[in-house]
Amino acid sequence: EIELCPGRRVGGDQPCFIIAEIGQNHQGDLDIAKRMIRMAKECGADCAKFQKSELEYKFNKKALERPYTSKHSWGKTYGEHKRHLEFSHDEYRELKKYAEEIGIFFTASGMDEMAVEFLHELDVPFFKVGSGDTNNFPYLEKTAKKGRPMVISSGMQSMNTMHQVYQIVKPINPNFCFLQCTSAYPLQPEDVNLRVISAYQSAFPDIPIGYSGHETGIAISVAAVAMGAKVVERHVTLDKTWKGSDHQASLEPDELVELVKAIRTVEKAMGSPIKQLLPCEMACNEKLGKSVVAKVAIPEGAVLTLDMLTVKVGEPKGFPPESIFDLVGQKVKKSIEEDETITEQVVENHVKKVKC
Repeated sequence: EIELCPGRRVGGDQPCFIIAEIGQNHQGDLDIAKRMIRMAKECGADCAKFQKSELEYKFNKKALERPYTSKHSWGKTYGEHKRHLEFSHDEYRELKKYAEEIGIFFTASGMDEMAVEFLHELDVPFFKVGSGDTNNFPYLEKTAKKGRPMVISSGMQSMNTMHQVYQIVKPINPNFCFLQCTSAYPLQPEDVNLRVISAYQSAFPDIPIGYSGHETGIAISVAAVAMGAKVVERHVTLDKTWKGSDHQASLEPDELVELVKAIRTVEKAMGSPIKQLLPCEMACNEKLGKSVVAKVAIPEGAVLTLDMLTVKVGEPKGFPPESIFDLVGQKVKKSIEEDETITEQVVENHVKKVKC
């Protein structure tokens, strides 16, 4: 269990922390970005998250100069496209202030070391490490040394790499968690591999484990919570038809509302590992719970045998069905009519067993 944000712990019996990943689905428009932050808040998410890059540190010159002719492009080159979608430092300060005003946590994935420096200065509550930097060990070490909690996605990585990540981060900064993730947009169910959550829980029992999903719909993310995911991150959008490759794998507001509602319902349903008769079951038990009854007429003084007994819904209530074998060999103090309930009062020397 770690404190991911001020006053908000994650892991253990704490509620799942839900991150609405706005990423770059804001179309490079500050007003749309604010609308999306408000949408995340109104839908019940805990955090609105963006992606921050210092482009010359994330990409080399040739990558930025690469022609980009996709239908999702905002420029002729990849650099022009990314610059259109990248908010300035002042715009990030404005977005963080807006998030604070409406009462939702705000952070971003630092997509390079200089972006992490800026986010540290911005005083975000935690750092998100995107899958593309999880095997970037110098980046991880420098980010961990900042001392802020970390959420580390694991798309495109192996279990061996994740063990290395753990060994690098843990001695420097114990406040981190791993998210199972598959880096495909949209993600097909057969590539989700939710069982990795269980593998991470076994391999790293001292950190919270979560899930970052790029699938369509909410069912898989809800299943992740049922498997113990303590953080869930999903991309969100205001309109899946907008230009941009992430929109198709994102949740619209009505879906985000349903996801939050479903997660909170599943958390309630996880309940206790102790199996017992519950107060809410008493009415059903009183109405339909069965008792041991006489299969035949039993004379006073008879020693009960199994062929004298059967199980039915009886009135009044008598011995529960699980006591039928314990009654064999017991003597009855008075005669019992056929089909009559066997009660404690008619069994000699009966000692009531206490259920554990």
